[in-house]
Amino acid sequence: MTEHASDPEPIRVLLVDDDPLVRAGLRLMLGGAPELEVVAEASDGGEVAALVEEHAPDVVLMDIRMPTVDGLAATEALRARPRAPEVIVLTTFHTDEHVLRALRAGAAGFVLKHTPPAQIVDAVRKVAAGEPVLSPAVTRQLIERVSGGGRDARRERAARARDRLAALAEREREVARAVGRGESNAEIAAGLYMSVPTVKTHVSRILTKLGLNNRVQIALLVNDAEDV
Repeated sequence: MTEHASDPEPIRVLLVDDDPLVRAGLRLMLGGAPELEVVAEASDGGEVAALVEEHAPDVVLMDIRMPTVDGLAATEALRARPRAPEVIVLTTFHTDEHVLRALRAGAAGFVLKHTPPAQIVDAVRKVAAGEPVLSPAVTRQLIERVSGGGRDARRERAARARDRLAALAEREREVARAVGRGESNAEIAAGLYMSVPTVKTHVSRILTKLGLNNRVQIALLVNDAEDV
């Protein structure tokens, strides 16, 4: 048996930012984590599709503001592909419009550039493992957004969300509500008395039935449904 044969494959990362100094800093930061490997860099969202095809990254760290194709448009195009990598939007901008568009496009994380390096590395690990990651400031914005808006608009949004969730089986709705509370697969399994693989199966079915990309989108939909 070859030594280290059981070592896991590194998490492959694509860096997308128009600032070469930012890319250099991210490469240096991520290079210090042995389980991560930066496989390519892009300076514009228009370069992403070809690099994903060539290098098959697991996670894309995506800036928002770029000269030709911005990170939000690139994320939307990327997440529409089959077997798309996960996307973490890494930016200095965190307006409501940016946050919601990125998450609805299928981004699994939204992390501010001033986040400490260790937390950015941890975000890449978590997203690669299927866990969504949001900076605390972004989480606060989402909470405010769910509780915001006029009463009529909120009722209409809630009714649409409930109609979509009605397509799920009862057990799937229970899992969806737990995802909406931010519970991990292990927490859901313990709370609903099922195995973790069964939870994962339910989550996959929920995503397929609702036409969603990830757990963050499930959580947004559940919170919309409960916002009355």
